[in-house]
Amino acid sequence: MLRMSRKIVLALEAVLDIAYNGRPHPVQSKDITERQGIPQRYLEQVLQQLVRAGVLKGVRGPRGGYTLARERRRITLGDVLRVVNQMENEEDSTVSRAQLGEQIISPIWDEMQDDILKHYDAITMEDLCRDAEAKSIKRADEESVSFTI
Repeated sequence: MLRMSRKIVLALEAVLDIAYNGRPHPVQSKDITERQGIPQRYLEQVLQQLVRAGVLKGVRGPRGGYTLARERRRITLGDVLRVVNQMENEEDSTVSRAQLGEQIISPIWDEMQDDILKHYDAITMEDLCRDAEAKSIKRADEESVSFTI
């Protein structure tokens, strides 16, 4: 079932943070946690699933972190939603086994979900980054640094 769960919001914020702040270096999960206030326990689990799904790439090493696996214009909200939705469906055991549920309700629900995902497939990380720029949201490398001596 597609719903705007906390995990979906956190995943979208994390991928957008990587898209917005990830040039030219990978973004470390601790930085995402600090900037977005995302709990570390959720973040790592979601980021690993996004890597497995080909939305993100994990970069190892001391300056490692996460980068987008494709260009920002080729990653949609729908891509992220599908990954988190799959994670949540694996955790959820409320699937109906009744004939009415399986044959009547589920197809309607699936169709509605597909319609919603089509809408989200039209919104890219590039679109969201442009919105952030238009609203003058500072990137991580633009944040003011204080040099007090």
